[in-house]
Formats: sequence, structure tokens, C-alpha cells
Amino acid sequence: MTRPAWHPDSLADRLPFLRRRGLLTQGTRAFFTGHGFTEVETPYAVAAPGEEVHLATFRTEQVWPDGRRRPLWLHTSPEFAMKRLLVAGAGPIFQLARVWRNNEGSDLHRAEFTMLEWYAPGLGMAGLMDQTEALLRAVLPPRVTCRGVTTDLARFERLTLAEAFARHVGADLLGTAGDAAALAAQAGTRLREGEDWEDLFFRLLLERVEPHLGRDRPTFLTHFPAAQAALARRDPADPRVAERFELFVCGMELANAFVELTDEAEQRARFLDDRARRHKLYGGEDWNLDEDFLAALALGMPEAAGIALGFDRLAMIAAGADRISQVQWLA
Repeated sequence: MTRPAWHPDSLADRLPFLRRRGLLTQGTRAFFTGHGFTEVETPYAVAAPGEEVHLATFRTEQVWPDGRRRPLWLHTSPEFAMKRLLVAGAGPIFQLARVWRNNEGSDLHRAEFTMLEWYAPGLGMAGLMDQTEALLRAVLPPRVTCRGVTTDLARFERLTLAEAFARHVGADLLGTAGDAAALAAQAGTRLREGEDWEDLFFRLLLERVEPHLGRDRPTFLTHFPAAQAALARRDPADPRVAERFELFVCGMELANAFVELTDEAEQRARFLDDRARRHKLYGGEDWNLDEDFLAALALGMPEAAGIALGFDRLAMIAAGADRISQVQWLA
């Protein structure tokens, strides 16, 4: 029989991991304050949780003393609030925020977890990767082992998605963009029923590329196809790709980062496109478009780079834990 998380024996098993998490939290705050960042706190219950196609949300409700009500959602990221602060002139900022993503749960996922996010005005993608390397070297030992994988932090790999697909899939990712049949032919696979280019891209990424990343050394996977730009701007040198990267350590995805899109019109168009795709795939409840965030972009957001890093997974790596529940006080 599984012991509840509050059982004394259960907590005793987790205490070494939790104490290491506490030291990691202290070290993380020291790193950012030492580099001129300001720690911020933003609301968790928001009127619009974002338009990410594949994230499910938690709904709640605000009730006023006079009986008025409005729906709110627990945020999936503090990103939009923090970007508003960039517009306001907050400068370099970071946050250790609780976030909520429904319909998630595994050894590496929890519906409620902690996200470390930071934003640096004036920083580009290479600079943000340099900063991320410096953080990991500051708060982790030179070699880390987690879930049976040992990673040496002495040297980080920077690999474009096009290079990764050429190496591990044998396909020209950008040359086949939008053409599912061509990508399938080059990859030596059959298209599944109803599978479009994006579906196949994700399947090949998950099955053939990601298992090779962030193992003997950390890997930055960079320059996502423009269709996967999310909230990143397109690369001025090659508009086929976005200035976006993910970081893998000990074989796990640890972070997702963008050189931020600051154009209000393009962001509005992406919101509407993502909303239409989400409705088509999942239907479900909706919220008003985040006009407040779009108004902030229209006023003028400084050029900046930002990153969302799964702090519980970083704690797993620091402590050598096998499951995310081992680094949470009550899971």
C-alpha cells in the first residue's frame, strides 16, 4: 500500500531531496540578484491564461461582495504578466511561480508545479544561452546524474532543429516544411491517418530526436520552424525559423526560451490562429482574448529574451531524484 505524502516515513524518504531543493532555491535567487535582476510576483488567477494550443487549464471564479462574478483561470505561465512589467520599465526580472496545467501527471509532470522564468531586455538568443549555462554551472555540480543519465556541464551543445533532423531522422526539415508526404518519405515512415506535417514533426521529434539530446552534455535545441514560433520572433537572418530554443539535461527537457515577439499585430494574428487550432482539436471552454497584453505590446515592449525553466526538474537534477514527487513537499 502506498503511503500518503504526509506520512512521517514518506517525508523522511523525501527530506534529502527537499533540503537540496531548498539550497537550489537560495542559490537561484542569489544568482539573479547578483546579476542585477529584480524578483517579481504576479497574479496566479488571470482573466486570460494564453492561447497555447496543447495546454489544458484550470478554471476558477472571482465573486465580489455585491454578487458580481467573473471567470478566471489559474495561469499556465507568468509570461504575459512579466512582459507587461517589461513594458512598464521593470528591467531584468525573474520569478519562481507556481503554475497549473491540467491533464498532466507522470514521473516528470505534475498539474501544479514551479516555473522559474526570467526576462532580460536587450539580450539575444546567444546571450540568453550563455546566461542559462552560467546559472546551471552556479547552482549544480560539474557532473549531474538523474534518472540513470549522467551529464557533464563542462561543455554545452548548440544544435539547430534542422541539424538535429538531418542527423537523427535523415530528413530536410525546412525543405519539407508544410509537406507531410515529403517529410515522411525522407524519414522512411508512413503517414498515419489524419496526420499532417505538424503532427509528423512532433512524432519524429519525440521518437527520433529527443532521445539523443542532453545526455553526455546539455543540449540547446535551437531555431524552431516558423510554424512552431509560439511567442518567439522570426529570425531576421532566416524567416523560415523562429528565435526559440529548448534545453535538455540528463535526457529531460528542462527549459523553453524565446527572443520575444514584440509586434502587436503579429501577436494578435498568432493568438487568433492558435485559438482556432485549439477549438478544432479540443473545443471546450474559452476566454476573452488578452487585449490588455496586446495593448501593452502596442505601447511598446523592449527587445528582450525570456525563458521558462521547470524548477522541479532542475531540483530533480540537483538532488538526483527519479520522480518529480520526490522534490515536492506534498505531491
